[in-house]
Amino acid sequence: MSFFAGFDERRVAVADDVILRVRIGGAGPPVVLLHGHPRTHTTWHRVAPQLVAAGHTVVCPDLRGYGRSTAPPPRADHAQASKRAMAADVVALMAGLGHDRFAVVGHDRGSYVALRLALDHPAAVSHLAVVDCIPVVEHLDRADARFATAWWHWFFFAQPDKPEQAIGADPDAWYGAHRPGRVETMGAENHADFLAAVRDPDTVRAMLEDYRAGLGVDREHEEADRAAGRRVGCPTLVLWSGRDDLEDLHGDPRAIWAGWTADLRGGAAIDSGHHVAEEAPDDLVAALVPFLGDM
Repeated sequence: MSFFAGFDERRVAVADDVILRVRIGGAGPPVVLLHGHPRTHTTWHRVAPQLVAAGHTVVCPDLRGYGRSTAPPPRADHAQASKRAMAADVVALMAGLGHDRFAVVGHDRGSYVALRLALDHPAAVSHLAVVDCIPVVEHLDRADARFATAWWHWFFFAQPDKPEQAIGADPDAWYGAHRPGRVETMGAENHADFLAAVRDPDTVRAMLEDYRAGLGVDREHEEADRAAGRRVGCPTLVLWSGRDDLEDLHGDPRAIWAGWTADLRGGAAIDSGHHVAEEAPDDLVAALVPFLGDM
């Protein structure tokens, strides 16, 4: 399958100071695919064409601060990298493309944006699928020594300047860009896009701002939602990588998501490492297509 065959690549203004790079393909009920860290939208290159073949319009943006989308200047409260701001970008993007209602699939950091979309813009989101994610506050509520040891990067990335210095010293090594089999697993074009992103100091800073927002303003937004009893109202699917550590740390993530959703449609582990869209795209599509089929 050739790289994003039949897709158009565009630059779309979604706010006064933010332009998103996006790929769009297909026809039918719209689905937005939101990537995680440190990837760009090209992580979906094996998934997006299959969803088009299943009858969907598929929209794959680089989130603000990632890839070739705008990285707004850092603010003291990191709100420019909040999931609320990223979610508003996606709503503006889809409205500009003529879609007032759409499904959203998020992986890793993209799942936090997907959750915020469903909570802040319930009229816009028809279906929510989250992959390798539970809400930030649920992680922090369970942040014991095991979690802090395994997910130490959350707390390191929150520190000022030091992460930029550490990553900037050798971004290829930091992100394991040349591990054996990495190019083959990712695909050459996807790997090249990822490599360009992590070698850009402005993009690295913006990706770190995402994590700084996560422990601050994003956590505050989730705490407010939980205190108010807000839940995701649309059908929700929870998937996770069976060879990653989410279930090892927290048990079945569906049990956690049950407290955040009104229409949890189940889900399952996928036999994959963390980057499931690259490592097990067929299995991911097989889980998504029936879920999205009632749009």
